[in-house]
Amino acid sequence: MRFLLDAEQREFVRSLDALLASVDTPAAVRSWAAGDHGPGRAVWARLAEAGVFALAVPEKHEGFGPLPLELTLAFEAVGRHAVPGPLVETVAAAALLGRLGDEGVAAERLPGIASGKSVVSLCLTSLGPYALDADAADAVFVVDGGTLRLATASGPVQPSADPGRRLSRPSGGTALARGPAVTAAAGYAAEVAALATAAQALGVGRTLLARTVEHVRRRRQFGVAIGSFQAVKHRLADTLLALEFAGPLVHGAALALAAGHEGAGRDIAAAKVAAGEAGYTAARTALQLHGALGYTDELDLSLWIRKARPLRDAWGTPAACRARVMGAAR
Repeated sequence: MRFLLDAEQREFVRSLDALLASVDTPAAVRSWAAGDHGPGRAVWARLAEAGVFALAVPEKHEGFGPLPLELTLAFEAVGRHAVPGPLVETVAAAALLGRLGDEGVAAERLPGIASGKSVVSLCLTSLGPYALDADAADAVFVVDGGTLRLATASGPVQPSADPGRRLSRPSGGTALARGPAVTAAAGYAAEVAALATAAQALGVGRTLLARTVEHVRRRRQFGVAIGSFQAVKHRLADTLLALEFAGPLVHGAALALAAGHEGAGRDIAAAKVAAGEAGYTAARTALQLHGALGYTDELDLSLWIRKARPLRDAWGTPAACRARVMGAAR
């Protein structure tokens, strides 16, 4: 299996990093947490122009995909820059609608997702009752059993460890489709969501590690940089190993999904638990090595630190992912 990116993929990553580095994503996250979605929607529009959402939309519906590997590269960049919003849920909804077999619903919704004009959230009640950022979404899809419906209301926003994640219970709505096709499409959408979340967690972890390395080079105690202390070096090395181990698992799972391998779900579960735990390890390392600074909301790095735990658990907790991997291995 080839894990090296080709020239076009590397250029795609560079262009996304340059795009996101040119905007103030911490300010967008803080505005999003306060209920002002304008700055976040502006970043969303720029990602759409770069083709990020089109990667999950079939070509016949004005997309480029599905392209799972390129999607993971995009979501690693999203994680590195802490972009707010239901990005995972939007591409998962696109995957669901693309697999549904109902060309009417797909033709109506997918072009808007590909172009970025439509911000979408998705709730699979088999995995939990909440939809992410339903208050900011143009459409909220709910799959309950074998029924797909478009929700018409959402309850009050629930608190989250990540201020940029706004959870609420969608309700009401008219059924759009029913039957085994909905169940199968929802299963595929859950796989795409888990893979994208793993990639996002990996990106969050990489930024946390990079900024922590910068900090320990500058911070001095007893006349020397704290990065020279053996305990600090070991902690950073353990974090780097976890992230480096998770990266190929994420890319390998994307290739398995693209090829339609029977074991793709197991590969995605393994990637999800590895990337989620690596991102969370990076968050704990960043928090501890920044000392008292790590606990302050004013520090931009806190926005990455507070993302790691929710991403670890979203779309497949570590326990659920491990159970799936072990179950498949028996």
